[in-house]
Amino acid sequence: MRVGFIGAGKVGCSLGKFFSEGGVRMTGYFSRHIESAKAAAEFTGTKCYVGIKELVSDSDAIFITVPDGVITEIFKELRKFDIRGKQICHCSGSISAAEAFPGIEDTGAVACSIHPLFPISDKFTTYRELTGAFFCLEGDVKCVSEWEEQLKALGVRTQIIESASKVSYHAGCAIASNLVCALMQESLNLLTKCGFTDESAREALTPLVKSNIGHVLNDGVVNALTGPVERNDIKTVQKHIDCFPTKKEKELYCTVSSNLIQIARAKHPETDFSEMESILREELINEQKYCFYIGGNEGTRRKDLAGDML
Repeated sequence: MRVGFIGAGKVGCSLGKFFSEGGVRMTGYFSRHIESAKAAAEFTGTKCYVGIKELVSDSDAIFITVPDGVITEIFKELRKFDIRGKQICHCSGSISAAEAFPGIEDTGAVACSIHPLFPISDKFTTYRELTGAFFCLEGDVKCVSEWEEQLKALGVRTQIIESASKVSYHAGCAIASNLVCALMQESLNLLTKCGFTDESAREALTPLVKSNIGHVLNDGVVNALTGPVERNDIKTVQKHIDCFPTKKEKELYCTVSSNLIQIARAKHPETDFSEMESILREELINEQKYCFYIGGNEGTRRKDLAGDML
């Protein structure tokens, strides 16, 4: 199989190098930014294409590694050429193959999405970390099966999902990879208010975070949970709530803590968490009881959220 890339950014460059290092036959890169294609081709020891047509002709599988919003636009360009028997792949985590490549069944080509469940942060170094990562696949059954075997040969693990699950899958990845950054920033903000520098706060939190995430990954969420919610320590939780200066911070703390209660119940089914749950719910109602303003013919009207929260 000969693999070519349209798009020479972080994902295209990293995957291309990972593939070539693993013995996958590579044709090269086309990019609207010729300098990016040249750099990727040089890095991977492949060819820089000045037009899509030649890359399509030379390649059996074509990876479209461009921003999500232009994947379909690039596919429309591909449809101008003979792509019968080709594999058309993309690496978006949130878009299914069918959504990205509408009408591909009419072209004689097949499609799949191949999403590396890994933060690709650098064009020229991340490829070294992809061995052992998970890749999530969906799309044409035969195409997915071929890439599953190819990826396993490269030392990575795979998971095949249904197309209808693609958005839920990506949301789960985003929570673990992206949203956790917001929680970390809140933690850093509180420590810096206590006199830590940003650097010393990160140093102080590092062993705590590493130890906790290690327990989560090795022992499971229920066994890893500690802290005032797990202990049903209502006084401490109330003090935490009171220390936050803004509604936004209080709401974030109470929302996440409310989700922790179901985990705490699984760990301690004998414990009554109803009072803790009630306090957190009341705090959320109080913070959200301010109104949404909804424009309409009658002017601005108020809608109280309290009833919806109960």
